[in-house]
Amino acid sequence: MHPSAQKVAQAARELGLPIEIVEFEQTTRTAQDAADAVGCQVAQIVKSLIFVVDGQPVVALVSGANRLDERKLAALRGVSRKRVKRASADAVKEATGFSIGGVPPFGHSSRLPVYVDEDLTRFDVVWAAAGTPFAVFAVTPDDLVRASGGTVADLKK
Repeated sequence: MHPSAQKVAQAARELGLPIEIVEFEQTTRTAQDAADAVGCQVAQIVKSLIFVVDGQPVVALVSGANRLDERKLAALRGVSRKRVKRASADAVKEATGFSIGGVPPFGHSSRLPVYVDEDLTRFDVVWAAAGTPFAVFAVTPDDLVRASGGTVADLKK
């Protein structure tokens, strides 16, 4: 298993979350790629999006079928939309310890505020990145919220 996927597996164990990481030959970098690899609806894919809100990295776990409404994220953080910027690849790596395309919903190198798209809670199981653009794991929405320390919110545009 890839070292980044091993970090995710270790973080899950520490959180008491039994997961099985599935690695693929083809990329799972995009929500559509992941849904095709797993054989599920794109809406069941958890996109881990990192934004810098008023200078602080923030994680938005968004359904693969949705686009994040940055105004809603700003409102959740109590700032104006102008204070919300998508994090650069370097900022994502620094804040989470993972590269874009493989950022998991937990196990980050620093404690970050996390918001979970309420649309993910409609499913029995969702699929999230497991540290690399070739690895994912299944998780219930309740466990996703608990393990990530996330707040469920309306995030979609």
